[in-house]
Amino acid sequence: MFQYVMESDTGRKRKINEDRVAVLRRPEGLLLALVADGMGGHNAGDVASELTVSTLGRLFIEEAADTFLTVDKRKTWLSVNVQHVNRLVYEYALNHPDCKGMGTTLIAALIDKQDCVMCHIGDSRAYVINGAVEQLTRDHSYVNVLVDSGEISEEEAEAHPKKNWIVKALGTDPEIDGEILHFSLESSSYLLICSDGLSNKVSKSDIASIVLSPVPLSQKGEEMVKLANELGGEDNISFVLLSSKAEEV
Repeated sequence: MFQYVMESDTGRKRKINEDRVAVLRRPEGLLLALVADGMGGHNAGDVASELTVSTLGRLFIEEAADTFLTVDKRKTWLSVNVQHVNRLVYEYALNHPDCKGMGTTLIAALIDKQDCVMCHIGDSRAYVINGAVEQLTRDHSYVNVLVDSGEISEEEAEAHPKKNWIVKALGTDPEIDGEILHFSLESSSYLLICSDGLSNKVSKSDIASIVLSPVPLSQKGEEMVKLANELGGEDNISFVLLSSKAEEV
């Protein structure tokens, strides 16, 4: 059974935390882990991320158990309900002028034993840590469009002034195509899903060093937040760290 720690810190420069994180567990053991990084409008980023996380969480808990019996059913559930929440956020913004243009990134991971089905939108990230750190998601970002077209290199993208511009967000358009991933987690691995407030500040080597250290899971979470803040803390810092092995929380 997966153990986990969640953190969501405002950081050192922002006044409002526009990130939302959650982990929900159904009676049969299925987990839903969520990270959403809201943006847009006056004070509206937190509205978008809160609406997204709270609605997906409620739908997950209320759903019939046979909805999640197979990988294909879990993929369908994620696709359908992310589309539903996208429309909800989009229409809320249309009906509330102060929320015009709001949206949110999303990582939504359905975890059944060692099997994970994930929906990814924007530049929040997912990593598997098992000795080394493997990035599972690829940012839906302007710089990656430039990389794909051959205009800049991967190295140039890292230092590009428009690195944080995203080209896909939940709630900014009436329809959304979330990227669906499917993978297996090894018995001694960790899954980290996070907002860019963590991934832009803490390197993969530092993430590995902290996550693989022999300290309780909660301390690992605290140390990642502390390091991101020490390195500037310009953004909200949020993540869920899940462990597939038995260890102190």
